[in-house]
Amino acid sequence: MQHTTKIIEKSWLTHDVICLRLERPLNYSFYAGQAIEVSLENPRFQGENVPFTLTGLSSEAYLELILKVYTEHNGMTLEISKLKEGDGLIIGDAWDSYKNLGPGLFIAGGTGITPFVAIIRQLNVENRVAGSKLLFANKTEKDIFLQEELIQILGKNFINILSREKKDNFLYGHINSEILKDQISRPNQPFYICGPGNFAEQIRDQLLELGIDKDMIIISY
Repeated sequence: MQHTTKIIEKSWLTHDVICLRLERPLNYSFYAGQAIEVSLENPRFQGENVPFTLTGLSSEAYLELILKVYTEHNGMTLEISKLKEGDGLIIGDAWDSYKNLGPGLFIAGGTGITPFVAIIRQLNVENRVAGSKLLFANKTEKDIFLQEELIQILGKNFINILSREKKDNFLYGHINSEILKDQISRPNQPFYICGPGNFAEQIRDQLLELGIDKDMIIISY
C-alpha cells in the first residue's frame, strides 16, 4: 500500500548524507530492522522506487530516513536531496530488511550502517544494548555520522576504521580477518553486516574463515 507523506525536517549529517524526518501516516506500523520503498511525485521518476531503511524508533511520531546522495548519478537520491521541508514523498509499507536478534557485532561500511541505527537505538531504549559493538568503516573522519549519539550509546564499543587517512584513536585500512579477530569478543553472537557493493559478502567469508557459524551471520534479506 502506498502512502503520501511530506518532509517535516531535513538535515545534512555529512557532505553527502542527509537525514529526513517524515510525517507518519495514520496507523503506520514498523519495527527496527525494516525498510520502505520511496518514490517521488516528480513525473520524471514515475515508476521508480528506491529502498531505504527506517532509522527511527517505532515509538516516535515521525518516520526517519538516512540516505547517501549520489551526485554523479543524477538520480533519485540527488533529486530527494533537493527537496525542502514541506515537500511530498510517496512511501510503501514497511518490510523486513534485517532481523533484530539482539546484541551482537554490527559491521557497517558507510551508509550501510543505516539498518543498524534503528536496531541499536531499540536495544538501547530496552536496556539490552550491553554486549553490542559497532565496527564502522569509512574513507575519512568527515564521513562518519551520528558519532556523538553512537559514542553515548556504545562508548568504547563504537570502533571506527578509516581507509584514506590515519588518525589517532581510529583503526586504519580496510576490515580484514585480523581486525575482525581482534574485535570479536565471543563467537556465539549475531554478526550483522551491511555495506556497499560486495562488502557484506567479503566480511561474511572472512567470518566463516574465522569459524563463525553461518547461522549467526545476518545479511539483508
